[in-house]
Amino acid sequence: MTVEATSAGAILFRDTRGRREYLLLKSRPGDWEFPKGGVEGEEELQQTAIREVTEEAGIEDFRLIDGFREEYDYVFEAGGQTIYKTVHLFIARSFEASAELSSEHRDMQWRDYEQALNTITQDGPREIFERAHTYLDDLMVDPEDEEGRRYVV
Repeated sequence: MTVEATSAGAILFRDTRGRREYLLLKSRPGDWEFPKGGVEGEEELQQTAIREVTEEAGIEDFRLIDGFREEYDYVFEAGGQTIYKTVHLFIARSFEASAELSSEHRDMQWRDYEQALNTITQDGPREIFERAHTYLDDLMVDPEDEEGRRYVV
């Protein structure tokens, strides 16, 4: 039997002394990923992403960044069923300095771009992460700022 499933989550970042860091969670099977989970009931994708960040990272003070949503698909077996899953990822900025490890994960780390890129274990999320990082770079350049880059989101 085949089942289709939809998840949503967020590429969560924080600004630490002018340096962008991304939150990665280590799942029980051992993959490093972003906070994400299944859509519940009539939730919109953005609502699911917000709920999952709060549940899986313990972060409540954050905001989704407008204009970015990408998806990837994968297939896995569970309970004798083939699951076709589509994951929708948004970008979110955390205004909290720390996060809390949920029981769903083994570990969590804030990583800079290069570290995160080398830590993410699946191709789909890694490719979306690269595009998200570029998207944030483009958003966060203030053309009036002669000192260089600064956050404008």
